[in-house]
Amino acid sequence: MNTKGQYIGYVIAGITGGIAFFLSVQFSWLNALIAALIAGIVLGNVLNLSADWLKSISKAAGKLLEFSLLFLAFDVSLETLATLGWQSLLYLITASAMILYLTVFFSRKFNCQGSTGWLIGFGTAICGSSAIAALSPSVTEKKEDIGISMAVVNLLGALGMLVFPWLFTRFHTNAESAGILIGGSLHSVGNVAGAGYGMSRETGAIALMVKMARVAMLSPALIFIRFLITREAGKAWYKYFSLPWYLVAFLGISLVHSWIAIPVEVESLIATSGKLVLAMAMAGIGFAVSFSTLYKSGRKGLVFGIFMFALQILFFAGMTLVSN
Repeated sequence: MNTKGQYIGYVIAGITGGIAFFLSVQFSWLNALIAALIAGIVLGNVLNLSADWLKSISKAAGKLLEFSLLFLAFDVSLETLATLGWQSLLYLITASAMILYLTVFFSRKFNCQGSTGWLIGFGTAICGSSAIAALSPSVTEKKEDIGISMAVVNLLGALGMLVFPWLFTRFHTNAESAGILIGGSLHSVGNVAGAGYGMSRETGAIALMVKMARVAMLSPALIFIRFLITREAGKAWYKYFSLPWYLVAFLGISLVHSWIAIPVEVESLIATSGKLVLAMAMAGIGFAVSFSTLYKSGRKGLVFGIFMFALQILFFAGMTLVSN
């Protein structure tokens, strides 16, 4: 591949993801990551791109995904964990650890082995798309696995955002219990905010507090699930802490961000930049997903995602009993 061909992937992923991001700014109901992913899948299946171009797009998607982690790290603040009482915090950590362990265990039982099951479970346990983006570069090079995982957790998160308020209102669930279940179960911060504040301001505040505590656990959760995935390889214990550069940078930024205050304007710019870069990565990933792969692997991923989502709801239903 010539020098120009090496960069064509960044151009294609950049334009596709950039358009999806721009549209999401104009239309608040549109999810930039899903729009970019779907656009990439459709274009990749409709356009007859050369093998060299597809290889370039795939390589660009991987690099953009790694780079996006540097922006996503600014969303993590360990200070959030201090806002929960010690009982709730202990339960939250235990529940999340169990979900991660069961992710690795049940991915085999559901014949959803490999990175698709791991990514769906990790996205369910921690914070949806951001968690998948953080884990995926270190566990897989299969872009279709990343695309399917993103699609599953965003679909289930969106459904939960619509169903939970209706369900909790129907059964007259109090604000604290509803907030814990929403914040502990739904996938992304957007899902949690939509469902929580869709019920009441009190429910929304509790839900976001629990959710941000889950987000704050992203760094240790990355190390823990990498240990679970690779422990059968017989590596020495200290080698599990040998992380690729982007995870080291992610951990470092998240720790510094927990100690040093950043101006709101700067944080807003970083968050926007991170979403744009991640949208570009999602577009590039979409080009690697064929309709046949999406149909075959997507069905297994969806069933596994529903199962893990149901398990998480049960775990945090138990947390409501501890808190009440």
